[in-house]
Amino acid sequence: MSIAVATPRHSFGLKGDVSGNICFADEQTIVYPSGANTLLYNVDQKSQKFIPGSDKSSGTSAMAVSPNRRYVAVAERGAEKASITIYDIHALRKKKTLSSLDIQSTEITSLAFSPDSKYLIAQGGRPDWTLVYWTWEKSKVTAVTKTSNPSSNDIHQISFNPQDNTQICVIGDGIFKLFRYSEGNLKQFAFQKTEPQNYLSHAWISDERVIVGTDNGRLCVFEAGELKSEMTLSFLSRDTDVSTVADPEGESSTSSITSIISYSKGFACSGGTGVVHLYEKTEDKETFKKSREIKTPIVAIGADPTRALEGYIVKTLAISPSEETLVASTTNNQLYSIALSATDLGKGDQATFEVLSQPFHFSIITGLDICIRKPLIATCSMDRSVRVWNYETSSLELYKEFQEEAYSIALHPSGLYILVGFSDKLRLMNLLIDDIRTFKEFTIRGCKECSFSNGGHLFAAVHGNVIQIYSASNFENVNNLKGHNGKVRSVVWSSDDSKIISCGMDGAVYEWNSYSGKREGESVLKSCSYTGVTTTPDGKTTFAVGSDRTVKEITDSQILREVDSNEVTLSQVVMSHSGRMLFAGTGTGALRCLKFPLQVPGEWQEHMGHNAAITKMKITFDDQYLITVSEDAVLIIWKITDKEGRALAKRDKEVGYAEEILITKSDLEEKNTVMAELKQRVEELKMENEYQLRLKDMNYNEKIKELTDRFIQEMEALKTKNQVLKTEKDKMEAKHDEECAEMVERQTRELQELESANNQKLMIEYEKYQELQSKSQRMQEDYERQLNEMEASKEQALEELTEYYETKLQDKTSLLDQANDETRQQQREYDETKKQIEEDADREILDIKNKYEKRLRDAKEENLRLKGETGIMRKKFTSLQKEIEDHKDEIKKLENEQMKLQGVIKSLEKDIYGLKKEIQERDETIQDKEKRIYDLKKKNQELEKFKFVLDYKIKELKKQIEPRENDIKAMKDQIQEMESELERFHKQNTQLELNITELRQKLKATEKEMYLERRKNHDLEAGCKRIKTDLHDCVGHIQDPKKLKETIKQVYKKHVQDDAVESASVDADIQKEYSRQRKHLEQSVASLRKKLAKDTEIHRADNVRIMQENVSLIKEINDLRRELKIARTQVHDLEATLGLNRKNKGSATDPLATPNSNMITNGTPPGSSREGRHEENVRIIEIQRNEIKKLRTLLNEQETYATDRPPSGTRLPPMAAQ
Repeated sequence: MSIAVATPRHSFGLKGDVSGNICFADEQTIVYPSGANTLLYNVDQKSQKFIPGSDKSSGTSAMAVSPNRRYVAVAERGAEKASITIYDIHALRKKKTLSSLDIQSTEITSLAFSPDSKYLIAQGGRPDWTLVYWTWEKSKVTAVTKTSNPSSNDIHQISFNPQDNTQICVIGDGIFKLFRYSEGNLKQFAFQKTEPQNYLSHAWISDERVIVGTDNGRLCVFEAGELKSEMTLSFLSRDTDVSTVADPEGESSTSSITSIISYSKGFACSGGTGVVHLYEKTEDKETFKKSREIKTPIVAIGADPTRALEGYIVKTLAISPSEETLVASTTNNQLYSIALSATDLGKGDQATFEVLSQPFHFSIITGLDICIRKPLIATCSMDRSVRVWNYETSSLELYKEFQEEAYSIALHPSGLYILVGFSDKLRLMNLLIDDIRTFKEFTIRGCKECSFSNGGHLFAAVHGNVIQIYSASNFENVNNLKGHNGKVRSVVWSSDDSKIISCGMDGAVYEWNSYSGKREGESVLKSCSYTGVTTTPDGKTTFAVGSDRTVKEITDSQILREVDSNEVTLSQVVMSHSGRMLFAGTGTGALRCLKFPLQVPGEWQEHMGHNAAITKMKITFDDQYLITVSEDAVLIIWKITDKEGRALAKRDKEVGYAEEILITKSDLEEKNTVMAELKQRVEELKMENEYQLRLKDMNYNEKIKELTDRFIQEMEALKTKNQVLKTEKDKMEAKHDEECAEMVERQTRELQELESANNQKLMIEYEKYQELQSKSQRMQEDYERQLNEMEASKEQALEELTEYYETKLQDKTSLLDQANDETRQQQREYDETKKQIEEDADREILDIKNKYEKRLRDAKEENLRLKGETGIMRKKFTSLQKEIEDHKDEIKKLENEQMKLQGVIKSLEKDIYGLKKEIQERDETIQDKEKRIYDLKKKNQELEKFKFVLDYKIKELKKQIEPRENDIKAMKDQIQEMESELERFHKQNTQLELNITELRQKLKATEKEMYLERRKNHDLEAGCKRIKTDLHDCVGHIQDPKKLKETIKQVYKKHVQDDAVESASVDADIQKEYSRQRKHLEQSVASLRKKLAKDTEIHRADNVRIMQENVSLIKEINDLRRELKIARTQVHDLEATLGLNRKNKGSATDPLATPNSNMITNGTPPGSSREGRHEENVRIIEIQRNEIKKLRTLLNEQETYATDRPPSGTRLPPMAAQ
């Protein structure tokens, strides 16, 4: 059992909200904060050294490096108070920790070292804005002052005068103050006399002048608090003087000046989006002019320039000690550098920064994955970028920005593909040599988790509560794992890809069979929202972490043990592939190396790495490195080792990492063409250079020849000149020797004269010395005599004084004796008085003693009673104190729960935001659909009206259709018969066509044979012509029989063959047969053509006749229907009249009727008239019925006759309405 050791190896990221977040430790080393650490980055070696942050800090707020480049001060936020830690840069050790009760704020906004690095000033934040002046080596607070105004405006920056330890500058929102330290106090001097502005940054450009930048793009130069000059930062003009005041209504582009730094030639300031301006001193050394603009680059593939520059505001600038390099940090956590020598060389052109180390993420990193076959790390972030890193070389391989936010990422084991879950879709992409391109999209919105299997043949993607498994080869959905009731937070494959372990917000940890999709194990704890899960290499044990602040070891669906994390929320957990190391990431950003196997209580070692919750953790396949990413946009590579020193599984050196890359054919062809063009260009340049070199050689050879000739001439001239000089030298030497001899004689003579003169002077001076010595003796005797006289006078005066003071002493002794007598008398009186007072005091003491003893007894009784009450109160106090402690613990728990719930709320808010967005989109679609539905309903109502009308019409038409249907049925039968007859004719036509094709083929064969015969005939005619010519030649030799015989033989041999007669006979027979068959076929073809023409004529006449008959029959049918309708109306009228007659008959039996009322004008009786009418009506009805029967039979006969007609080729006219 051991605890693994993790040491940070490399960190990708910058903490952009730190004041002064980039400094130079030396010419090659840069200091900047990353996560919870402070990094020393060597630009040449690309290496990093780590200064870890404090355990209980809430993050870095400010930093500063001392002018002697030996110390770095790091200010850290605290829960109760802020603290400053000073580190030795070279030893990487903590030197001092400073904290003061004067600073009530929990953070420090700015730090600065004095020029001699002995003092440190720190600016506290809200609410008091206290400035503290430290002698930091002694941890002594030297002075404290409040720097803000009564409105408590923000303070942005503080600094020391570079030439004076006692002078400090403070700037802020409407604040520009200068302080001087004297006699333990910081006193403000040189009060601001101008209208206050929001000052953001400043720098000392001399020991008296300060240049200050504002939020509206103005540069102000102050001297002793007085505004000397002011200008507006311009992007258009290069040569604008700082001393001139810019037109406020001008069209120059301005922006906030967030950082200023001075150097020997002038100063640099940031202004605008991603722009740094360089200003240089003019000749008068008092003003400055703008020399260059330096812009930040856009390095991402597919980056949107407008969006990319949104966060590219330069926050901090730093210049190297030799003033050769300028380094900038931006608000989106990027580092850039540029050589100032390069800016000097290329004046007039716009310069561009270079990325200092790597482009970093600048928002929450949501996804992380590791490749097996390559040393690659893939990450995605809320900054809409996907990045691929190399953990061996600690470099960025690929970087591409997209239009949507990326939530999850998975890297294929081969390193050639990545799977990225965007807000709108899940995309499978190719990792090309210089690009990331999508080649397959899946309709999974907001996929928060995705993962490739270790074999790479499958991948899992989370779609809400469902885990979908796809094939990586044909992209089909193989399985859907359903069971979670909340969002799935982690999906892990076992080492053999047979199992999938998942955990979610619903408190469930499930174990799935990846092939069948069945759930094989489960552990549900609804009080815990799981965020991370991992498994051992054998897949038997699972470790999970979540919101309940414990690490759970799950075996066979049972929680084997729970290890408490000491009130810290654990966000992620990961196990090494060897199964011997277990790591957990906390919600505070710390990495915990847990002792494995787990024990209760748990043991661990904690390393500070990140400044926010760790979102993902992965271990490389060879167990050499641990990768962690966090919400602070930092990626850290940790080197991990087993504390017991056991060797970990290292990658086989013979196998190594894969070096294959993907490249599209078009890109490869393009690169090949470019290479070919470049090679051709190189060859051309080589030839051109060789030609130029040959020309230069020729020119140089000519020049060398000329120079050689000239040098030879000059050498000859110099030789002759040298001879002349030698002769002159000899003459000069002889002359010099003569002059030397004369000078020696003259000097000896002068020396003798000087010696004699000096001897005389010496004698005179000796005589003067003797006189002065005698004078000195006389003066000494006089002084001794005077001294003796003064001693005598002194003794006499001393005797007189002695006598005077003796007499005075006697007087004083007599006075003293008198005073002693008086004292003795007073002592006796005092003793008597004392005795009386003591007696009185004893009596009073006894009275008081009795009184106070009584009081003491009462007090003791009161004290005993109070002691009892005190005991009771003490018990109550202890119980209350316990209750208070319990309440405090409960408050802490509630605060932790509140933090956890706030984290959950944040995640839920993000989910809510996504869902609201989705709901909004759906609402829009629903509104569109509702509009469509409303329109459709309107149309539906109109259609229903039409339907009602049409239904009515249909009913009417149905009534009319019934007879028509019968007619149609009869017509259909007739049509079927006609179609069958037509099919018969078609069959006959096809048969005739086949016959025609056969005859055509035969005709083609006969034409071919005829062509052959014609050719043969032509050949025979040609042969005949040749024989005739040969015979004509033979006739020429008719006089010479020998020659005639020979020529005839030759002609015979030439033209006569053995089978000539037989072939001729055979050809004649064939010809005869051929002509006979041909004649027969031609006759048959002619007869068939005549027959076909006759048949078509007959059928055409039949069709026309049938069509005319159909038309006439239809007309007859319509006429009959009209007649039928008229007959029916007549029948109806007759029936109505019959009913009326019956009624009249009934009324005739009325007894009240008059006898004359039923009389008819013709004089017949009423009874006989009714009977006659009735018989007439019956007879009419019978006649009508017979007529109807006749019409029906006629109609039936006509319909049957119409069905026997063949179908016509033309369309029949429409039926008349009934």
